[in-house]
Amino acid sequence: MEPAPRVKMADVAAKAGVSVATVSKVVNGRYGVAKDTVELVQGVINDMGYESNLIAASLRSHTSNVLGILVPDFEPFSAELLKGAALGARGSGYELLSHSGGDQHGWERRSLSRLGGTLIAGAVLVTPTVLDARTIVPAVAVDPHFGPSSMPTIDADSYSGAKQATEHLISLGHRRIAFLGGRSELDSAHLREAGYRDSMEEAGVPVDPSLVRESRYAPDRAAEITRDLLELPDRPTAIFAANDVTAIRAMEVAHEYGLSVPEDVSVVGFDDIPEASLAVPQLTTVRQPMQAMGRAAMEMLLDIINGVERETHVRMSTELVVRGSTAPPPATVRPASIP
Repeated sequence: MEPAPRVKMADVAAKAGVSVATVSKVVNGRYGVAKDTVELVQGVINDMGYESNLIAASLRSHTSNVLGILVPDFEPFSAELLKGAALGARGSGYELLSHSGGDQHGWERRSLSRLGGTLIAGAVLVTPTVLDARTIVPAVAVDPHFGPSSMPTIDADSYSGAKQATEHLISLGHRRIAFLGGRSELDSAHLREAGYRDSMEEAGVPVDPSLVRESRYAPDRAAEITRDLLELPDRPTAIFAANDVTAIRAMEVAHEYGLSVPEDVSVVGFDDIPEASLAVPQLTTVRQPMQAMGRAAMEMLLDIINGVERETHVRMSTELVVRGSTAPPPATVRPASIP
């Protein structure tokens, strides 16, 4: 089936019985058109689904009523931020454009170069790899790789959240606690590992280097690491993963080995994505307010565009959400058998 042809301004003019020039005036909000005619043309536009070319319109007016949400990839964390950003933009008069720039270093610069100034008037950048306050258009960073800098920033308290998660496992009696770290280039990943290590040290529990691995937030990598950990002669009784996606994958691997979560091994995640409460068992995790972060980033961007003076770094609190994936360690711990 061929796609329907794009509705043109001439099509609207023909159906409304007016000139193309009149339709152009209505579309661009210019004076010189009677109120009744404006209502007639606008009704035809709505019925036919006519949309002006956003790039052409912005070049003519030197402005854009579109804001970008630029992400390296569309995954659960970004999806929740997008929901919040949409709420933050509601009623602002701006439309939103979401764009995935890939996870290569410098992706946000390339994306801003393509979109900034012609299609979008500002952008929220999710986990950008480069922070540069001299952007083409106003921009706000969410969870940037290297932490807050001169660019306006929204992030969450990763360190406190990781401490809460580790202290919870220690309070249950766990001492062999594995840590599946995130991406080493991310400031938030470093903070989560620091929270884990500091909690262990404060409790007088030595950190076994063999139990600290870098999953890079990748489910497949987390699965490989979890298999290795569970086959250790003195395997961990608990796993703290630096995000929910890898924590859920770790639980799946434990089940593949015939282990029960949490009776044989406890698992904790980080983020509290919607899938965390749908997992079996439901995942104990650290909740960072992802939708609130997205909304705050969009509101900060709008304030910057409108010249409102305000704080340009906001760090949001995190909280532990205890569900069914954690329990005291088993009395006897044996290496898991290879499935």
